[in-house]
Amino acid sequence: MKTKARNCPTESSAANPGCPCRANAPTHRGRRRALKLGLLGAAWSPLTVFAARKPGKMRPQAGDHLVFAYGERQGEIISPGDLTLNAKPIEAYPKQLASNVIRDRSRLNALLLVRLDPQTLPPTMDKYAANGLVAYSAVCTHTGCTVEGWDPATQQMSCPCHGSQYAAGNAAKVLMGPAPKPLAMLPLSINSGELTVAGAFSRKVGFKVNKY
Repeated sequence: MKTKARNCPTESSAANPGCPCRANAPTHRGRRRALKLGLLGAAWSPLTVFAARKPGKMRPQAGDHLVFAYGERQGEIISPGDLTLNAKPIEAYPKQLASNVIRDRSRLNALLLVRLDPQTLPPTMDKYAANGLVAYSAVCTHTGCTVEGWDPATQQMSCPCHGSQYAAGNAAKVLMGPAPKPLAMLPLSINSGELTVAGAFSRKVGFKVNKY
């Protein structure tokens, strides 16, 4: 003789897997819950949190201005008139004006800003230079030292650590030393007299650790 199943309340069916009324329970509740959790997870993903809390570590963004990295004018915005033809590059960092954040929390954002004769630059630099103003990464591609040396006669930048030399007037081509590749270029633009970042670096910034 079969025993008639007892009716159980809907709210208790989730806690009682054996309850017969689970067979008639809506199946879309779990999907809705999963969707909500998925959206919540996306909103709090590591990349989202990083972008929200670490704007000073973010790579230069289009529209950023450039500011002096050191010296008496540290933090001040650099204008095109601050650069002299063939003078030693100015060390700079990008800055987002809207949030008043200087992106100086990462060495990979350090820049070398130099003014060269636009008539002497090769076509490959057209989309990066702005009226002869060029921004290079200051991080040597050999072991990550800061490129500091400058020869105005030859327009060569050099790294003090292992002697790598780069041609400022030719997309930072490696002229001598152990550096495996040119310095990254950061595209610039001049609008209404203001110097701003126009896009992302031409290549990955930094150096590759050799494994022996």
